[in-house]
Amino acid sequence: MVRIARNVKPRVLEALTDTRIVVVQGARQVGKTTLLQEIVEERGGRLASFDDPLTARGAREDPVGFLDADPERLLAIDEVQRVPELILALKYVVDRDARPGRFLLTGSADLLRLPAIEDSLAGRTESVELYGFSQGELAGRTEQFIDRLLSGERFAAHSSDLRRHDYLDRATAGGYPEALARHPGRRRDRWLDSYLDSIVRREAHDVSNLHRVAELPLILRVLAARASSELNVADVARDTGIPARTLTPYLGLLQTLYLTHHIPAWATSFAKRAVSRPKVSLLDTGLAARLVNVSSRGASPGANPGVAGSLLESFVSGEVKRQLSWSEETPRLGHFRDQHAGEVDLVLETADGRLAGIEVKSTALPSARDARGLVYLREKLGSRFIAGLILHTGTTAVTFGDRIAAVPMDVLWTE
Repeated sequence: MVRIARNVKPRVLEALTDTRIVVVQGARQVGKTTLLQEIVEERGGRLASFDDPLTARGAREDPVGFLDADPERLLAIDEVQRVPELILALKYVVDRDARPGRFLLTGSADLLRLPAIEDSLAGRTESVELYGFSQGELAGRTEQFIDRLLSGERFAAHSSDLRRHDYLDRATAGGYPEALARHPGRRRDRWLDSYLDSIVRREAHDVSNLHRVAELPLILRVLAARASSELNVADVARDTGIPARTLTPYLGLLQTLYLTHHIPAWATSFAKRAVSRPKVSLLDTGLAARLVNVSSRGASPGANPGVAGSLLESFVSGEVKRQLSWSEETPRLGHFRDQHAGEVDLVLETADGRLAGIEVKSTALPSARDARGLVYLREKLGSRFIAGLILHTGTTAVTFGDRIAAVPMDVLWTE
């Protein structure tokens, strides 16, 4: 099997030069173990996996001895959350010996969202997030879209051979390596079904004491049907039959397991009627499509065209989220909607105040009206507004005035 290079790997190696504990975090089956194996082989380290019951038992019974067995070599620990006894031991060991790059961990949960772990490892760790394959990784390239966008590039010369059905094929395939290795249709569907079942049976119990984890697939299905919409807990509670007060920690658990991500509302003083709720999407659009039982053909204009817009918006936000893991720029990601000013699906704001906006459209023929929210931000922000893009499913780029352009969607990974 051809090994696909992961674009976050240089970031992991960089963190190992000055950080005591580096944690590669992401959902199950996104390739964390494979990345660890590569780094361990290159560094001459050792890899401990708790899939081996004997290894897990040794770590539980003598966690400090387990960690200190070979202190001169990098120790990589796969799925550390399965042996929570190691957390306090890690704190003790790295406080006693503060050399950087001693420990490289993975977790199928956001470990720093778990209170006991956050308190113990604060200031001692750097977290690098790994997601399913990006489109650039599948093509063998490191995308630089975010850095170029925030430099003011509007990609006005970009053209594409892809059409709407090509983008829907990519969105419904998702990014899980094992799913992509299977034929589309029944074989890939079976893998995704089994994947979700294993999340409920194993990972959710590893990191949570919640009692209704069996209802996670139902919650995910409702969220997938509302992909890229603002999170209204009361509406989700109604659709799932789970009381809103009970539902909230389960929504948090889905984030902790890297199954969903929230895009917060971008706040500004000049938009008085801007919404304040986050948008929520599944991180993998292949899993989202399976949960709502739609294929790329099923999202076509002749079948269920209403699905395409939200699915492609989730696809784009997922690609941007992936690229944030390795871009030089480190903007905050948000969304904007005002009752009168319109909306912008993604807002990227840098620490020095620069801002770029992205609007996603499933049409091949975007109009000037689709730029309404971008125009509003441009006029209000002035020189702070660097660029605005309407990403669409057509083949050519066109400008819509100063600093705003409509560009084929594959600019995300082909430029």
